[in-house]
This record gives sequence, C-alpha cells and structure tokens, in this order.
Amino acid sequence: MQDNDSKEDDAPLRIALVAHDAKKDDIVDWVGKHLNLLRKATFVGTGTTGGRIKKAFPELDLTPLFSGPLGGDQQIGAMIAEGKLDGLIFFVDPLSPMPHDVDVKALNRLAVVYDLPMAQSRRSANMIIRGMMMEKYGTIDL
Repeated sequence: MQDNDSKEDDAPLRIALVAHDAKKDDIVDWVGKHLNLLRKATFVGTGTTGGRIKKAFPELDLTPLFSGPLGGDQQIGAMIAEGKLDGLIFFVDPLSPMPHDVDVKALNRLAVVYDLPMAQSRRSANMIIRGMMMEKYGTIDL
C-alpha cells in the first residue's frame, strides 16, 4: 500500500464528497458553512451530489463524477486505491434503504484499508476537515 500523506507537497487537499438522497441538502449546507476553509481544497463528487454543490458554489474546484449507483462510488474507490484522495466526506442516511448497498460498503472498506480519513456525518466532517487542514497547513483560517 502507498502512503497517501500529501502534506509534504504543495498540492491542495483532494477530497471526495458523497451524500445519500436524504442527505444531499445537508452536504450542500455543510459545504456552504465551511466555504472559506474548503476553497483551499480540490474535490470530486458523485453525480447529483457533485452537481448540486457545483451549482451552489461554482467557485469550488469540483469535478463531478458518475452517479453513485452508475459507477461514481467505484470511481471514488479507484481514486482511493490509487492514492489520489486525501479524504472522503460521505453523508450517510442510515434510515433509508440503499439499493446499491454493495457499492457503499466497498467504498467504506477501501477507505479503511487505505487509512483514508472519512466522515459520515456533519460533526465528523467538521473534525476531519479541520484536522486535515491543520495537518496540511499548520493552521485553520476560518
């Protein structure tokens, strides 16, 4: 396995943004509340989630991928395995059925296998993003 520690280079943090249907509004709101901090990073996002964030905040460096069930989760999984991501923010709705549950489990498993910081709720996302920024830049400018 490779070390995904990107703090030694000048590249911005690379973060994937994913949200289940019932959590899409939450992730867009979360991005808006942390916009000043998040402007320092680059992002990928699955289909609708990435599109909604890009529409709300066009100034963010965000590349939308396929929809999760149509391969977007697998695209992110490949990026994790290739060491192309520094973090994963994945707002999960544990109360809704997930027709592509296998893809979601695979994404979670890869994040653990490759020791990638991953948040699945607003509070954990707050901690992860602040910790990553502090590690990368030595300070958090809010």
